[in-house]
Amino acid sequence: MAEKKVSSLPAKLINGGVAGLVGVTCVFPIDLAKTRLQNQQGVPVYKGMMDCLAKTVRSEGYFGCYRGAAVNLTLVTPEKAIKLAANDVFRQKLSKDGHLPLWGEVLAGCGAGTCQVVVTTPMEMLKIQLQDAGRLAAQRTVPTAAQAAAPGPAQTLVAPPPARPSPPPPPRASATGITVELLKTRGLAGLYRGAGATLVRDVPFSMIYFPLFANLNALGRERVGDVQVRAPFWQSFMAGCGAGSVAAVAVTPLDVIKTRLQTLQKGDGEETYKGIVDCTRRIMTREGPSAFLKGAACRALVIAPLFGIAQGVYFLGVGETLLGLLG
Repeated sequence: MAEKKVSSLPAKLINGGVAGLVGVTCVFPIDLAKTRLQNQQGVPVYKGMMDCLAKTVRSEGYFGCYRGAAVNLTLVTPEKAIKLAANDVFRQKLSKDGHLPLWGEVLAGCGAGTCQVVVTTPMEMLKIQLQDAGRLAAQRTVPTAAQAAAPGPAQTLVAPPPARPSPPPPPRASATGITVELLKTRGLAGLYRGAGATLVRDVPFSMIYFPLFANLNALGRERVGDVQVRAPFWQSFMAGCGAGSVAAVAVTPLDVIKTRLQTLQKGDGEETYKGIVDCTRRIMTREGPSAFLKGAACRALVIAPLFGIAQGVYFLGVGETLLGLLG
C-alpha cells in the first residue's frame, strides 16, 4: 500500500497524544525505577530495577509503581503530540521533491526536541518529585555507614540514651501541592528548573532518534513512482523500539544530570547542585564515571516500547480516522 497523503496538523496532534497515552501507561513502573536508581547516592536503597519494583510494591502497593503517572498522563498528550508532529512538519519543510537528506533529518529532530521542552520540563519536574518520594521514605530505614560502624551493645561503655520516637512521616505530596508551592516560592521559573538540562538531553535524543527511526522504517520498502510503500505496523513498531533504545542509552548521562537537578528533596548526605557543570563535576568526583550510566537499562526498557508503541499507533492514523468520523 502506498503512503497516504500528508496528514493535517490536527490529525498529527491526535496521533501523537494517543500514542503517548498508550505508551506511558505500559512502561511507567520502569520509569519510576529509573528515577529512583538515578537519584541514589551513598548507601543504596535498591540493588537494581527488579529490586526497586519489588520493594516499591511491598511498601507502597501495586499502585505505588504509578506514583506521578497522573502528571505524565495529563501532560504526555501535548508533549508527544508536539514532538511527533513538529518532527513531521520540519521534515516536510526541509524535503525537496519528496527527498530529505540526512542533515535535514537531524535538523528536523533538533527542532522537534526543542519544541517539546516547553511541556517536558514542568511535566518531568513534577513527576520526579512524586516518583522519588518513596525512595526518600525507604532511605530512612537504611542504616548509614556511621551507624553500621558504631560499636554494638557489648562494646558500649555508657548506656545509650533512650530512643526518641521517630517523627511522623510527611504528608503525601501531590502534583497540585507541589505546583502551588513552587509558584508561591519561586514563580513560574520553579516549574522550569532544569530546563537547560532537559534541552541538552532532548535535542541530542531527537537528533539521534528520528533519523534512525526513519531509516529503519524505510528498510526493504519499495517505491511506486514517487511514493514509497507504507511500512507495516510491525516494522514501525520495531523501528521505534530500536531507534528509541539506541537514543535512550546514548543520552543517559544527560538524563542522570537532568534528574539530579530537578530533584528538590534530597536524602541524608545527598548533594545539591548549582547547575549542569557543577552537577557533572560533583558526580564525577564523588561517584565516578559509572554513575552517569545509572538507570541506563531501565531507560532503554522505557523508551524502546514507549516509542515503539508511539510510532505504531501514530502510523495507524487514529487522528485521521477520528477526524473523518467527526467530519
